Amino acid sequence: MATRSKRRSRAKRAKPTTPAGNPSGPPDRPFLRFYHSEALHEKMIVVLTTLESARDPTVHRDALAELAVELTNSGLHYYFVKPLKVARAGFILEQSASIGMAGVQQVAATVIRNIIARMNAEQLLSVSSSLRQFTR
Repeated sequence: MATRSKRRSRAKRAKPTTPAGNPSGPPDRPFLRFYHSEALHEKMIVVLTTLESARDPTVHRDALAELAVELTNSGLHYYFVKPLKVARAGFILEQSASIGMAGVQQVAATVIRNIIARMNAEQLLSVSSSLRQFTR
């Protein structure tokens, strides 16, 4: 009995042609941003500038990974924990949220570090470019 091949046709395997220079989409689309500390912003600028000007950007993987972890943690706090405090949800709910977010942050940090550790120079520079687009 003959079996069908599970390979996809070339048309289905083709990668989408989204422009690499604008990963966040057209400027007229809705978006979310968050505010973070001046210290984190300054750190981000230093890490990105160092990575972008390096002969071998891969030597700065760890710094970029740590930056991504800090930005993720800051964003989670801004979008989830801070609104609970503003809403005065109460000590128990705030503590539950903080404990839950700590778990999320640990898992996210591991994933972020593992992914960035496997990136080549071109990919690292692409991530850096994307992060720069989110800043002002």
